[in-house]
Amino acid sequence: MERNSILIEADELLKKLGNGNIRIFDATITDDAYLQGHIPGAVYFDHERFSDLDSPYSMTILPEADLSAAIGNAGISNDAEVVVYACGMLPYAVRAWWVLRYAGHTNVRILNGGLTAWTKAGGQVEQETRSYEPASFNAHFNPNMFASKEEVLASMENADIAIVNVLPLVSYEASHITGSICVSSMELMQGMDYFLPDDQLALYLKEVAQHKRIITYCGGGIAAAVNAVAHLMTGYENVAVYDGSLYEWLGEKLPVNGTGKWEIWAPS
Repeated sequence: MERNSILIEADELLKKLGNGNIRIFDATITDDAYLQGHIPGAVYFDHERFSDLDSPYSMTILPEADLSAAIGNAGISNDAEVVVYACGMLPYAVRAWWVLRYAGHTNVRILNGGLTAWTKAGGQVEQETRSYEPASFNAHFNPNMFASKEEVLASMENADIAIVNVLPLVSYEASHITGSICVSSMELMQGMDYFLPDDQLALYLKEVAQHKRIITYCGGGIAAAVNAVAHLMTGYENVAVYDGSLYEWLGEKLPVNGTGKWEIWAPS
């Protein structure tokens, strides 16, 4: 996938504002930032609405039928142009993008730079709470985009598959899936707002991209999407996010290495 099919820059979004077919979502993890100020017309993307609240692990993706209904209820149709962004927390917008693409929405992009880029480009903000009318959404799921713990376990002895921990090195050293490597998502972003240019991403991801399949993970499946999307933008498409990530892996007492002092790091 090309960069401009995944990202939208603020100046382009400014020209689209007011288009009746566009659906803009603020995917910041809490609604506090949204209420303080958001892109005019934007709706709050409540991650819990797209997560399985019956799961013991945070942010686990909804079952397919429930997810399809949740997307439609949020006002997203198959024909809508969707833009997701976050305020100082790019990984949450990337997670929202990953969820919608997994469900088969083909016209969704991430605002590179989020609200920071929007205001720098001269965009105004508002505080009014917004919502979209429910729409009909017919999902076409891509199961290749999410990895289960069973797939991760089966991949541990496969040299063709890279299992990648995207947390900072200190977190990786504390506890990581046995055999996994560390490629921190922090190195792929500028100030938690922007993706690096493609040439810099490709250079940083060059070694891991030699594998036939890549599975990324973090604490709870959020930051892992950053690395996954970075791979897509540099031409590598056989990549998945391990949705349960360390919350599930440690909870199920599956094989790990490290000091055993892993702590929650946000975004996870």
